[in-house]
Amino acid sequence: MNNNKYIARIKRATKLRKNLVNNNIRLVVHRTARHIYAQIISANNKVLVTASTLEKCHKKTLLYTGNIKSATLIGQLIAIKAIKKGITKLTFDRSGYKFHGRIKSLAIAARNNGLNF
Repeated sequence: MNNNKYIARIKRATKLRKNLVNNNIRLVVHRTARHIYAQIISANNKVLVTASTLEKCHKKTLLYTGNIKSATLIGQLIAIKAIKKGITKLTFDRSGYKFHGRIKSLAIAARNNGLNF
């Protein structure tokens, strides 16, 4: 792993989270080369809703889970689960990743399915 890229991502994440202190609920995204994970976390750091490409329902439908198609599917799924719990307004925490590619497609899919951020 290239430490310079990792350090830069952590710096971006800490800058972003300093601005998120006052907000209550956030949608946190984590990505790896093979999978993408999304969690909705409350103000007191309790996980309310989760969705990832590791779930059994997605393992059979997706041949490759590290692409934009799978990120869009996870964005739709997290939005549906959040709306069932009564969560519609939140902030998007991209964890220091650039708003590009899979992160962007997940965010757009979540917005299109009813989440406001």
